[in-house]
Amino acid sequence: MSTGMETEKGIVVAIDGPSGAGKSTVARQLAERLGYLYIDTGAMFRAVALTVKRANVSLEDDAALVALCRDLEITFVRQGGTYRVLANGEDVSDAIRTPEISLLTSRISTKKAVREVLLHEQRRMGRAGNVVLEGRDIGSVVFPHADVKFFLSASAEERGRRRFLELQAKGEKVTLERTIAEVIARDAQDERREHAPLCMAEDALAIDSDGIPVAEVLGRMEKIVRQRESERRASF
Repeated sequence: MSTGMETEKGIVVAIDGPSGAGKSTVARQLAERLGYLYIDTGAMFRAVALTVKRANVSLEDDAALVALCRDLEITFVRQGGTYRVLANGEDVSDAIRTPEISLLTSRISTKKAVREVLLHEQRRMGRAGNVVLEGRDIGSVVFPHADVKFFLSASAEERGRRRFLELQAKGEKVTLERTIAEVIARDAQDERREHAPLCMAEDALAIDSDGIPVAEVLGRMEKIVRQRESERRASF
């Protein structure tokens, strides 16, 4: 019996992990190496958070949140070597990456009503296979039967340092201490939320990126996915 989660064809790669672990960078580059579609589910929640903030919608109004999500069209557009996030046609790639939106995203991601709407959209986008999805619960909830699952992590200090440098490069006035504290706060919210909390799927491969070059992480991941592709072809 179909659960509605299996893919019709192709490989599904799920990359989960805490905020700032480098999931977006790794997922995007891995998708490029494999020739797969990259789906940034975290950006989808961030786009919702930005839209909620702009519309001044109460987080306690589930009906309004659902209506907002259903009316929001989120698309990913590749421009050169980068991916841009569009919300109803507007490029919000930078606007959704501020510390304020990061914390609001964590709060919104606890809302079951929002997660259910985006869950169906994520499954629709990934059902054809040959996709790389990254987020907090891709391997545990969205695609529990994904062909390959990774859980990418790094210490809060390392993730905070990366985020600090990223924000500083954008000209934002931030401190390393505050950025690390925000990462820790985001972790707590993600791990304690009632619906689909951050956790590693039992069959996921854990990869700690502390002190490991991105190229090395990508090499390990690609090798594993290529092996799964070979096994899939051999089974036909």
